[in-house]
Amino acid sequence: MTQDEMKKAVAEAAVEHIKPLLESDTIIGVGTGSTANLFIDALAAVKNQFAGAVASSEATAERLRGHGIEVFDLNSVDQLAVYVDGADEFDPHMNLIKGGGAALTREKIVAAVAKEFVCIVDSSKKVDLLGEFPLPVEVIPMARSYVARELAKLGGLPVYREGVVTDNGNVIIDVQDMEILDPKALEQQINNIVGVVTNGLFARRGADLVLMGTPNGVEELRDSH
Repeated sequence: MTQDEMKKAVAEAAVEHIKPLLESDTIIGVGTGSTANLFIDALAAVKNQFAGAVASSEATAERLRGHGIEVFDLNSVDQLAVYVDGADEFDPHMNLIKGGGAALTREKIVAAVAKEFVCIVDSSKKVDLLGEFPLPVEVIPMARSYVARELAKLGGLPVYREGVVTDNGNVIIDVQDMEILDPKALEQQINNIVGVVTNGLFARRGADLVLMGTPNGVEELRDSH
């Protein structure tokens, strides 16, 4: 299987996984990125079995609407049955790095509201230790230089992502060469820097289930502890 075929297989597996949750009033959360897009395409086949979705980005909302799936504002929703999204990296404890597509803040908000977080990835995203993928940090524009200096003190190399503005009107700093030994503690530490909106560590609210596409099919992974 090619990487694209693995992504497609895992997207279809995610639809099969959530089918038992679907009722006429069910609202699901949908993430952003290439694998999430394939999930949306597969979801279209069962769109009459649930009420609609909350999108983690404008691009996702547009794709959902294109398939005739109603998009809800999160403020009008009490709870999401499930949130399905990809990741840039994940470790054996279901900690993730996300934000390669610059939608990390909305993704984190939607994940916080969901009862279950299902992460869909191909096997290239599996790592023993997070940090090979640069850690995205969403920052209020006026705080960019200050935040970069503070991130450097934590041992990383902050790089401004040129030409990218998030759906929230903010900028992204990608932190390279960051040693992430304690993802939960580091997530909190970075979020405590004034001017940071949030960062791409999904550790305090990690995935409940990872569906991983491999050359031999889709594997289901849960926290090894």
